[in-house]
Amino acid sequence: MVSYEENYLAKRPQSLCKMCGKCCRMATISQSYEEIKKLEAEGHQGAKDFLSIFEPYESLDQAREVDKETVDKIINLHKLDGKYNENMRFYQCKYIQKDNLCGRYLQRPTLCNHFPSSPWAIVPEGCGFEGWLFWKREEIKQKVRKEKEELLELELLKKKTTNQETLKKIELVEQKLTRNINLYKEYGSQDW
Repeated sequence: MVSYEENYLAKRPQSLCKMCGKCCRMATISQSYEEIKKLEAEGHQGAKDFLSIFEPYESLDQAREVDKETVDKIINLHKLDGKYNENMRFYQCKYIQKDNLCGRYLQRPTLCNHFPSSPWAIVPEGCGFEGWLFWKREEIKQKVRKEKEELLELELLKKKTTNQETLKKIELVEQKLTRNINLYKEYGSQDW
């Protein structure tokens, strides 16, 4: 099986980074600040790394002063039942310098080195990764659409087959395809 690093990170063209520093000034995570602090206290390495470099903005308004477009984009994408998620916090890196370079680049944690860590990462307007991330998402959507087509074909095959052994094999393949499709459910795979 191909590792995450080989499959995604090694293919990410780091040269696309424009070194604008916007991603360092406008970070957010799915957990609330309280949850991430709890994870840090429990020894979770990702939480430790995150809080070792990022500090929360005092308020949503303070974050908007830095990058209103990105804040609003993130909020709109993560609304719960049409409402703003009150637990969402925005963070800035403690080490970003005025020239947009990292003050501890050689000692930066893995999470910095891996950003954008997924094709679904939300990047600021004008980020050099925007187009590349779009194409990566489209590749995944194509793969999911193909898997959905395969499910339809298997459904037809099941109607033509009476052999129990064959039906069991079909069901196993259907389960695998469904699991793969569901990996992207939070990104809308049911609508692709």
